[in-house]
Amino acid sequence: MTDHAGSAPVMDAVAPLMPNTWLRFDAISRLLPDGVTDVLEIGCGQGAVGARLALRYDDYLGIEPDETSYSVASGRVAAVGRGEVKNVMAKELGDRRFDLVCAFEVLEHLEDDRAALAEFAAKVKPGGWLLLSVPAYQSRFGPWDELVGHFRRYDPQGLTELLHDAGFEDVEVLHCGAGLGFVLEGVRNAIGRRRLARSAADTSIEERTAGSGRLFQPSGRLRGAAIRLGTDPFRLLQRAFPDKGTGLVVRARLGDGAGADA
Repeated sequence: MTDHAGSAPVMDAVAPLMPNTWLRFDAISRLLPDGVTDVLEIGCGQGAVGARLALRYDDYLGIEPDETSYSVASGRVAAVGRGEVKNVMAKELGDRRFDLVCAFEVLEHLEDDRAALAEFAAKVKPGGWLLLSVPAYQSRFGPWDELVGHFRRYDPQGLTELLHDAGFEDVEVLHCGAGLGFVLEGVRNAIGRRRLARSAADTSIEERTAGSGRLFQPSGRLRGAAIRLGTDPFRLLQRAFPDKGTGLVVRARLGDGAGADA
């Protein structure tokens, strides 16, 4: 996504992104579909990506079950001047369906991912879009995954098959994190190893999941700008290696008539 004129410095202050999130958002921006009016983001965390989606689309709704993260996300989206955030679960939205449903770094936290994808599909209009991001490759599952409450990581082929089973078509997969992402993952695993050795292993997976969206979140315009500018060359680098990285960003279209009975 290209920021609206002059909006990048504003977003640095309102909703700064972590370095790894900038890498992910670069891939997300390349898969955001045109012709979309209403957008649902499931598990919007603290709303840093949601604020940017609200800036792009006419009707943005983010939902976040963690009350602390919801409070931050609500303020960030309100600062954009459009969109809304609710402290609810997807099933509480009733029968409402959307042109685009997003779930970034969510699916890996859910024990029954097939049921979750069916629930996501039920929120997509026939012919509409699902946009996901997940950590890549089960072989890379490490201490950080355990610390933040991941059940698994995903291989591209396996995730594509899950999406097909849920009624989605035209699946497109991009990797993110080539280069810098591998360094960041190594740092996160070192942190995860230390924290698990102390006391984090005694917390439930639900508690770890709830807290995952709050870890190491940046604040302030200067820090936000520094991270954005510092990750610029690495975002360009990862575009040269679209089949390598630590994360996957996936777009899929819901087949006509699919998802209605999910």
